[in-house]
Amino acid sequence: MTNILRELYEDIQDRKANPTEGSYTNYLFSKGEDKILKKIGEECTEVVIAAKGTNREELISELMDLTYHCLVLMAEKNVSLEELEEEAKRRRGKLSKVGDRKEIDTL
Repeated sequence: MTNILRELYEDIQDRKANPTEGSYTNYLFSKGEDKILKKIGEECTEVVIAAKGTNREELISELMDLTYHCLVLMAEKNVSLEELEEEAKRRRGKLSKVGDRKEIDTL
C-alpha cells in the first residue's frame, strides 16, 4: 500500500480509538456497520456513474471516496492493511479463467 493510504488508514484507526467531536469518520463509527455499508453502496454507484462520464477528475474523486469508506469498513471490522496486502500477494500471478467466474450481465 502506498504511504498516503497507510497514513489515511492510521488516521481512521486513531479516530476510532480517540473520537473527535464533529468528525465525519466518528459519525460513521457511531452509526455502525449498516451506515458504513450504505455509504459504500452509494459510493460504488457514484463510481459507476462517474466512470460512464467523461470527467476524469470526478472519477478520481469518487474512487477516493469509495476507498476512504472501504478503509473505514476495514477499521470497523478490524481488517489490517497487512491482511489486505497478504491477500493481494496470495493472488498475484494466479491465472483466473473466465469459465471459473460467474457471468457478468451487460447493461
